[in-house]
Amino acid sequence: MGNLRTTLGEKVGYGLGDMSSSMFWKIFSYYLPFFYSNIFGLTLDQVALLLVVTRIWDAVSDPMMGVLADRTRTKWGKYRPYLLLMAVPFALSGIFLFSTPAASPTVKLVWAYLTYILMMTVYTGINVPYGAMLGVMTDDSNSKTVLSSFRMFFAYGGSFLALFCWEPLCRILGGYDSPAGWRNAMIVVAAFCLLLFLLCFRMTKEKLHTVSKASVGSDLKSLLRNAPWWILIGAAICSNLFSTVRGSVAAYFFNDVIGQNVNLNLGPFSFLFYAGLFLSIGEVSNMVGVALAVPFSEKFGKKSTYMLSFAALILFSALFFYIPISQGGYFWMLILQVVISIFTGVISPLVWSMYADVSDFAENRDGTASTGLIFSSASMAQKFGGAFGGFAVMWLLKAFGYNTSPGAVQTPEAINGLWLLMSWIPAAVAGIAVIVIFFYPLTRSRMCDIQDALAVKRENDITARPDTQETEESSSNLWKGLPKVMRWVLVILAVILALELMFVFYTSTCFLR
Repeated sequence: MGNLRTTLGEKVGYGLGDMSSSMFWKIFSYYLPFFYSNIFGLTLDQVALLLVVTRIWDAVSDPMMGVLADRTRTKWGKYRPYLLLMAVPFALSGIFLFSTPAASPTVKLVWAYLTYILMMTVYTGINVPYGAMLGVMTDDSNSKTVLSSFRMFFAYGGSFLALFCWEPLCRILGGYDSPAGWRNAMIVVAAFCLLLFLLCFRMTKEKLHTVSKASVGSDLKSLLRNAPWWILIGAAICSNLFSTVRGSVAAYFFNDVIGQNVNLNLGPFSFLFYAGLFLSIGEVSNMVGVALAVPFSEKFGKKSTYMLSFAALILFSALFFYIPISQGGYFWMLILQVVISIFTGVISPLVWSMYADVSDFAENRDGTASTGLIFSSASMAQKFGGAFGGFAVMWLLKAFGYNTSPGAVQTPEAINGLWLLMSWIPAAVAGIAVIVIFFYPLTRSRMCDIQDALAVKRENDITARPDTQETEESSSNLWKGLPKVMRWVLVILAVILALELMFVFYTSTCFLR
């Protein structure tokens, strides 16, 4: 077993990074489809196509970022510098994504593609290195699960904060039905997320310095013949697809099934029952699940805990379909949301910890220190699951006859489709996940053997030094320590962001209006 442990401050600092990422990601996953179709002015077909077509670029950018990060050499490590370099572009890209230009429908469609692709590229640029840090902050499998649990606990805390405040922020800063309201709300969220990533950079350290002795081609070859990686990718896509389908349809469900001004009465208490409340309660419940992930995985193992959690999701998701529209029904909707979210909370830290195990498996078998490349697939799975989920929701809403016109009364078929998207369809996705993870081979006993073997190899290999000092291969200059391709990418990114800033000023849709 490993002996490189992390301090409480490092665990908290690492968690702040995913708190930032998750605040953006949950808003994108749950509100961006609604924003595009009901605020920005795109059709359901255009939104569905945008979400899928842009994933073609992710299939290239995510592995590319992983390869570049693996070959970065600075005194701050391989992955940590990108938290500093990408923090400002991350915040600006989010603001541009929710900016609506005063332009023709064609220009607006082009703008939507450009800003969405840019946002996902920047998200890759900061989140792939951030995720890969899990593999170099500690060398112990159980410690990685603990660190991953801190990550997800803060992630769900950030998601709760973002979802609970999003609709009120939109209303206060310009109106929920106004493009200005959505843009201004994102400016507030983006500023907070920028601060969180800067704190993450300040509070964390890379303790395990590994240098790949293999070429890029060898790293890719090792990845493609890594069976546990393929299985985990499939399971991770199902996990993200499950959450995205339920989350992204919630705004539609509450708008057209529950209603916009419905109160939930609990004895002497009465409060507005809206999508943000429903989703934010889910995020708090996710945090409970995260706290249970470590004891459950220690008792049953990561694989068994993953399977049992998804089996529970099948049952409770299906039950949601049979809840009546009434005060009692609203209460049971919240109860099921709590239970479902606890189990998804258990699953989330396990996925990231299992990616770290897959990285150790590859290093032990093939000698490839390609942590960034492997974790890039986690980012890719997250975005593919989110994209497929968003596409499925848009496509199915259209198939069910959903009408996006303001004030439209939905048909019974459309209402029934919304119920299915909140229940049986996610249950089917959970069933697929159980089947996929059944074949995952990295059990607890096998990982102990792998870590023991790696400990011996790292001790005998001068290219793997468990210290925090600057090495001969690293550079004290941040810019010079980056791969040459990465320097050009950052220059091009800066130019694009500057042009977008000029455009939003020109169309009078950014900042004060």
